[in-house]
Amino acid sequence: MFATQTETGPARVGASALPWPVLRSYDMGNLDRISLPIGGVGTGTIGLGGRGDLRDFEIGNRPAKGFRPGTAFFALRVARPGVPAVSRVLEGPLGMTDFEGAAGSPAPNHGLPRFAEACFDAAYPFGQVRLNDPAMPEVRLQGFNPLIPGDLESSSWPLAAFRVEIANSFDSAIDVSVAAVVENFIGSNGTESAVGGNVNHVRRTTNLVGVAMSAPELDPKSEAAGTFVLAMMVDETTTATTRSGWADATWGNSLLDFWDDFTDDGRLDERRSSSARPIGSLAGSVSIPAGETRSLTFLMTWAFPNRYAWRSEDHHLDQAEYTSEIVGNRYCHAYPDPWQTALKAAAALPRLEELTVAAVTAIVDSAVPVEIREAALFNISTLRSPTVFRVADGRLYGWEGVMDRTGSCFGTCTHVWGYEFATSFWFAEFAWSLRETQYELATNDDGLMSFRVGLPTSQSQNWALAAADGQMASLIHLFHDWRLSGDDARLRRLWPAARKTLEFAWIAGGWDADRDGVMEGCQHNTMDVEYYGPNPQMGLWYLAALRAAAEMAHAVGDTQFAEDCRGLFASGSAWIDRELFTGEYYRHDVRPVGREGYIAPGLRHPSMGSVSLDDPDLQVADGVLVDQLVGQYAARLTRLGDVVDAEHVRTTLKTIFQRNFRPSLAGHFNHMRSFALADEAGLLMCTYDEGKRPARPFPYFNEVMTGFEYTAAVGMIQDGDRDQAMTVIRAIRARYDGARRNPFDEAECGHHYARAMASWSAFVAWNSFDFDGRTNTFTIEMADGDGTTFWSTGSAWGTWSQSDLRGELRIGGGIIRIDTVVVSGRPHALGEGATGRAGERYVIDLTELSADH
Repeated sequence: MFATQTETGPARVGASALPWPVLRSYDMGNLDRISLPIGGVGTGTIGLGGRGDLRDFEIGNRPAKGFRPGTAFFALRVARPGVPAVSRVLEGPLGMTDFEGAAGSPAPNHGLPRFAEACFDAAYPFGQVRLNDPAMPEVRLQGFNPLIPGDLESSSWPLAAFRVEIANSFDSAIDVSVAAVVENFIGSNGTESAVGGNVNHVRRTTNLVGVAMSAPELDPKSEAAGTFVLAMMVDETTTATTRSGWADATWGNSLLDFWDDFTDDGRLDERRSSSARPIGSLAGSVSIPAGETRSLTFLMTWAFPNRYAWRSEDHHLDQAEYTSEIVGNRYCHAYPDPWQTALKAAAALPRLEELTVAAVTAIVDSAVPVEIREAALFNISTLRSPTVFRVADGRLYGWEGVMDRTGSCFGTCTHVWGYEFATSFWFAEFAWSLRETQYELATNDDGLMSFRVGLPTSQSQNWALAAADGQMASLIHLFHDWRLSGDDARLRRLWPAARKTLEFAWIAGGWDADRDGVMEGCQHNTMDVEYYGPNPQMGLWYLAALRAAAEMAHAVGDTQFAEDCRGLFASGSAWIDRELFTGEYYRHDVRPVGREGYIAPGLRHPSMGSVSLDDPDLQVADGVLVDQLVGQYAARLTRLGDVVDAEHVRTTLKTIFQRNFRPSLAGHFNHMRSFALADEAGLLMCTYDEGKRPARPFPYFNEVMTGFEYTAAVGMIQDGDRDQAMTVIRAIRARYDGARRNPFDEAECGHHYARAMASWSAFVAWNSFDFDGRTNTFTIEMADGDGTTFWSTGSAWGTWSQSDLRGELRIGGGIIRIDTVVVSGRPHALGEGATGRAGERYVIDLTELSADH
C-alpha cells in the first residue's frame, strides 16, 4: 500500500529547483496504473507513469489511452573514477503483468537496464519518480505543467516540463549525462497512423537545444498533423549533444548503436537516417561534485491544430462520433510554433513554477483530511485531460469523459457538469464560457436548453432535448458564478434566456405544467431515462433553481418574476416534505402519463427511457437513491440555503449511508458496469427494501460511481456528520490506489469523468469558506484549533490561517477586492479593502470570538 501523506515537500534537490509539495507517496506495489497527465487546459496531455515511463500521448486531438511513440524514454549515464560507466533508463522495475508476451515482454523499453527501486510522489500537477539503484546516484524525475488558480492563460500552455535531478551520494565527483529520446510520431495519434515525410531538425540557441519534429507531406487536415519539439534547457555548465535520427540498422541494432554511443562517453554523435519515423535525441552532460546536486530540464511542446467537431445532428445512442468539420484549438493560435513555445517556456518557467508551487502547497498544507485534499486536487487533472478542450474561437467545451479512443457523450452535458463546481472555484473564465454557451447558443426561443450543445456553433441546438436536472442545475451555476464575481453586466446579458429556461418548466405538457413548484411531468435526467411523477432528485434541483432565479430576478429588477419564483418554491418545498418524505428518505411517486397523456416536444428521448407510458419501467420508485438530495447539496454550496426540511435532510443522509454503503462489495450482484467490486467499499447508487424493487429499475441502480458518492458525502459534511462523509471519501480514494486504478482518472462513463470533480465541493464544504462578489465579503468559520486552509474564487486564491487567537487572510494571487471578513458570523471591515495584490495580509483579532466559541 502507499505511504501516508507527506505534509511538507521533499528536501530541496538542485540549486535551481523549488521544493515541490507532496500529498501522496506511492510505493513499488502501487505504481502500475499511475499516469499523471501533464499538459495545459485544452491542450492535451502526456502521461508520466508511476515507474518513470512516458505513456498516454493524448495531444493529437483524440483520447489515446495506451498510445505512445514507438520509442520514448529518459536515460542516465554515470561515470566515476575507477568504475566503468553505467547507464540506466530512468524507469523503475517492470510490473508483474509486463513479463509475459508472445514475443517476450510486451512492455516498452523492456530490454533497457532499469533502476532497482522506484516510488512516486504526487501533488497534482506535480509528479515525482524517485529512483534508487546501488550503482547509481539518487535520482528524481519530475514532471509538471503550470496550474494556477484564477489564471487560465498561464494554466493553458501546450507543454510538458520534465526535470531530472541527480544527487551525488558518492565520495567523489561524478560525470553524468541525461538523454531524452522521442520518435517522430507526427501523423499518429492512437487512432490515425500515417507518415508524411517525417523529418527532425536540430535547433539551438544560447539557452535551449532541441529537436523539432514535423511531417510536411501529411494531409494538412489530418487530426494527427502538427509539430512537436523535444528541447533541453542549457547553461555554461552543460554540454549538449543531439541526434536528429538513429542509425538505420536491422535486428535491433539501431537501439544497440544508440546505447553504445551514449554509454561510451555520455555524448551523442549524429547518425544519418532514412526512417519513416526518425528518432530525435538530446543529451546533456554535467559534472557533480561529491555531496552536491545538479538538474537538467527538458521541455516537450506541441501544436496539433485540427480538432474536429463532435457529431451532434441527431439523437443516436452513439454520442462519441466526430464530423469532418474542423473547429480548431485556441492554444494553436496562442502557440502556433512549438519551438517558439519552448523558448518562451524556458524564460517563463521559473516564475510559473513558483506560482504553481505556492498555490498547490497551500492546498496540501490545508487543515483538511488528506483524502479530501487528494480527491479534490487530483480530480482537477480532469480539466487538463482530453475531456476538456477549447476551440479556436476561445469557447471551452467538455465531453462527459473519454473512452480510450473517442470522447464519451458529447456536449458539455448539463446534467453531468451540473454536479461539479470546481470550474467556478478554479477558473472564472472557464465557468463563464460554459454559461455563455448554455444561454447564448444552446437555448432556443422557447427556453429549451439542448443539454448536449452541438459543434460547430451553428449546430448548438441540434440535440433539441432538455434535461430536467441539467436545465435547473445551469440556473444554479449561473447564480453561483454571478455571486462569486459580482458581474452584474454578464448576468443582465444572460438573464432573458435564463428566465426562459425556467419558464420552460411551465409549458403545457412540461415538467411543472400546473405551476405548483413540483415536477410531475416527463423528466429526462442523468440516469439516461425519463422519470414520471414527483421525485426528490429532480424536485430538489428545481427548488434550488427557483431560489436562484428569485435572487437573479430581483437583482435585475424583474420583481414580479422573483416573487413568483419564491411562491413556487414555498409551495413545492412544503409539498415534497409532506408527500414524498417517508420518515427515512424521499421516495419517487411514479405517475404514468398514459397513452392519452401529453408530453411536450423536447422532453423525451426516442429510445433511452421506458417504452410504456401506461406502466413505465426504469424508474426509482421506492428506492433509496444516493443523490436524492443533490439539489440541497448545490443550494447549500452556493449559499442559497435549505430547500427542504433540515431534519428530513439529516435523517435522509443517515439512511443513505446505512442502506447504501457497503464496506465490502464481495457477494454484491451488479448487472451493469463495475467501477467498484470485490473487496472494495463503496456507496451504491440505490437500494430497495425486500419486495419494493421494480422489476426493471433505472439502469445504474446496482453500480458505484464516484461523482454521486461525492455528492452524498458533501451533503453529510454540510449537515455536520463528518465521520460518515470521511468513510465514503476514504473508500473512494482507496480504490484509486495506483495499483488497481489511476489516482488521476476517476471513471464513470469514460476516463476523467467530469462529475467526479464534485470532489472539490468537499474541500469547500469542509472549510466552510465563502466569498460574495456582490458585496466583496469573505466568510469563514472559526476552526477548533490552529491551522491554515486554502481558498479560491475563480479569479483569485489565498489562505486563511488561525494561530494564537489571530486570524490572517492572505491573498496568494489573482484579482479580488475584499471589504469585509466575516468570521463565525462576526464582521470585520478592512477599511480600504483588499485589492488583490499577491502577498497582502490582513490580521484579525479572534480573542472575543474564541471566548464565544
